[in-house]
Parts: sequence; C-alpha cells; structure tokens
Amino acid sequence: MEWGRITVPLTGTQRDEAVLSVAGDAAQLFGAQLEGLYVPPDPAELTPWLGEGFAGSVQVAALDSLREAAEAGLKDAEARFATLPATVQGALRNLTSPVWQDLARAVRLADLVIFGDEPARGQGALAEAFQQVLMEERAAVFVARTPVNFKGPVIVAWDGGEPASRAARRAVPLLRHASEVIIAGAPVGDRPADLARLQAYYALRGITATVLALPRTGDVAAVLDAVCRDYKAEYLVAGAFGRSRLHEFVFGGTTRALLNGAGPSLFMAH
Repeated sequence: MEWGRITVPLTGTQRDEAVLSVAGDAAQLFGAQLEGLYVPPDPAELTPWLGEGFAGSVQVAALDSLREAAEAGLKDAEARFATLPATVQGALRNLTSPVWQDLARAVRLADLVIFGDEPARGQGALAEAFQQVLMEERAAVFVARTPVNFKGPVIVAWDGGEPASRAARRAVPLLRHASEVIIAGAPVGDRPADLARLQAYYALRGITATVLALPRTGDVAAVLDAVCRDYKAEYLVAGAFGRSRLHEFVFGGTTRALLNGAGPSLFMAH
C-alpha cells in the first residue's frame, strides 16, 4: 500500500513556501503526484453580507477587490509551485466557487493532505479548510511545522480508540520509511498486550516497532511532547478528536493541545 496522490492547499502568500517544500519532499519519497490546490477568497461567502443596506457601488467595489486578491494570490501560488524540483510531478489547481465544495471534492481522492502549522492552530485563511478536511472529509492530514526528515524516528500515540486506530493504520506507508517507530501510550486496562497488538499489526506490514508504556497522567499531550523530544521524533502520529468536537472546544483536550503546542509535525486522522 503506497500513496499516489499528495495534496497541498495553498493561499498564494509567503506562508506557502515552507509547507510546499515538505509536500514536495513527500511526493518525491513516494514518487507520487503532487496536487496543489489554490484556495482563493470566495465571493460566495461575501455575498450574504452585501445585501440590503449596501449601495450597489459598494457591492461592486468589494467583489472587485476580492477578485483582484484572488488573481494576485493565484499568480503567487503558481510561481511558488513552479520552483519545485523537476523530479516532483504534479500541477496546481485553482479552486472555484463555492470553494468549500470544490475543496471537498479534491481531497476525497487524496492519500495525504499537507497543511502548515497556522491553519492547524485555527489561524489564517486555511483554518476552516483544515477543520473541513480533517473532520468532515476525514482525510489523512499532515501538519508540517518544520523541515521534516521522513526517514527519521516517529512516535505513534496509541490508546486503542477509533481515531488513534485510523491514524495508526493510515500512516503505514509513511512509517515504512522511518528509521525507528515507537508506539507510545497508556495501555487500555493497563494491559501491555494492547500496545503489543499494534506492534504485531505493524510487524505484519514489514514495520519493526518498539513499545513504550507511558505513565498515567492527566496531561497526555505534555507527556507525548516530552517523548517526542527524547526520541528526536520527526513527527507524531495521533488520532484527532476522540471525544465530541463540542466537548473538545469547551473543555480542551489532547487533540487541541497537540495542535496548539510546540511539538513536532503531526500526522492525524479522525
């Protein structure tokens, strides 16, 4: 099981540079097609606010300004995409309005979608796109925080739950390239065999992994960050939002702490 298409949403700004570099490296690692998606400001989202009470000239000026920004962003995204090494095969696509629908269609046939750190923290133009891709489309998402060595050590966070299981399974093609895979978690019911089950699953897929039982603690994210530092992990594999989104939003949670933390890059699935 390998990956054939890797997708990277872009905003047409300087912030695209770092994430595009990571996406290019991932595409080369798998010999995959890299699909860049330029996500423009969407006139459809502005139109409801330009109804009654707004003069026609104001409406026209606002829409013209939005179109100009979209055109400038597209040119920037095209220029940055063109700087990728010739060994990276792929193309840039300009999403059309309604943008959220076009984005959904695009990522449904992607093996991996790569975002930068800012959208994962709920900031910037791609914040809503990140939530949509991870939660609504349930795509495999990689949050690129720094230059990533995909052949370095990796930590897999494991609690036996559904999101963790999906992330652990979907990361298999990437984990095959890692120099070391460490399964870290507090075994469900304090039975080490629960961690060993994922270890055995990986072994059947040609991945040698070691098991690290974490101490019981209320701050799982902090412990995982510490383990990632100890092992110099390039990225952390983790399930996203095991509890309801409302509960996570109101009370916080491990997923939100990881997304807002200063740890390594993240591979996530919901």
